[in-house]
Amino acid sequence: MSTFPTYYDLTQRPPRSCHVRLGGYVILPRLIDKARAALAGKLGDYYDGPEGMNGHFLRFVGIEYSELKQVIAQGGGDADILAWVEAHGKFKRQPWEIAAWSDYQSRRAVDSDAETLEDFAKAMRRLHPTREDIKTRFDFLDLDDHCSFGGQA
Repeated sequence: MSTFPTYYDLTQRPPRSCHVRLGGYVILPRLIDKARAALAGKLGDYYDGPEGMNGHFLRFVGIEYSELKQVIAQGGGDADILAWVEAHGKFKRQPWEIAAWSDYQSRRAVDSDAETLEDFAKAMRRLHPTREDIKTRFDFLDLDDHCSFGGQA
């Protein structure tokens, strides 16, 4: 197991927002933060794996999570990881494709199946029952991160 600096301790602070971009990609910086924290044994209540939003990113670029995590474990910086993604991704995306995909992901609403909507409604009642401005997955995660570390909704 690699040793990572304490700022990868997700028991003390949240990972970067899904809105943050690296090489134009949303989700990637948060994925990196969670993988680094998992490798450091400091993941807290966060999820580290190839499903969910991580899976959206992985499928878009065409890489396996296990391979990406091995690269992250080597301890390189964000630029090194991005360079590896760009070199090893099955799909060589153009800047306009990355921008369009990232824009879509950042505006993507919570899924419309009944179970997901019910879970979202319960979580919003817990975080802040009267807020009506939280519509996207990314905004919900930002709010949840903020509240999980003592912030007020």
